[in-house]
Amino acid sequence: MKILSRQLTLDLYNCSEKNLSQIDELRDLLRETIGDEPRLIAEKIDGNHCAIIGAFIGGHIALHVYGDLKYVAADIFTCAENLEPEELSKVLRKFFKPDKIKTTSLKRGDFGKSDIKPKIKTRVAPLRKVKNAVVKTLVRRV
Repeated sequence: MKILSRQLTLDLYNCSEKNLSQIDELRDLLRETIGDEPRLIAEKIDGNHCAIIGAFIGGHIALHVYGDLKYVAADIFTCAENLEPEELSKVLRKFFKPDKIKTTSLKRGDFGKSDIKPKIKTRVAPLRKVKNAVVKTLVRRV
């Protein structure tokens, strides 16, 4: 049996200050990306902390945006085979433009294995270092 769902968490560090306060634009972008009229609620918690919760057919998303810390915490849960949480994470990364990202992937409801320990895959990628490595590689080839 295949897994029932997938969950992806994102920690976006040192995000672009410009987009951290663009909550209306972010809601529009999420509606456009998800495409099945998600129910989105955005609430200002305090000062520079905002939470956005969205439910849609096949999953949900939760975002906490901390403007003063230039940090965004995101949780993407999908339970439909045709939905890829990674695609939605790409949209969030493009919108917030972080310098560093930590992602954690979980497979939920994996009934096909006798071992029920969760398999967690975590990846941390400082984007500036990756970008600089690509540029150095390209320069060496020229």
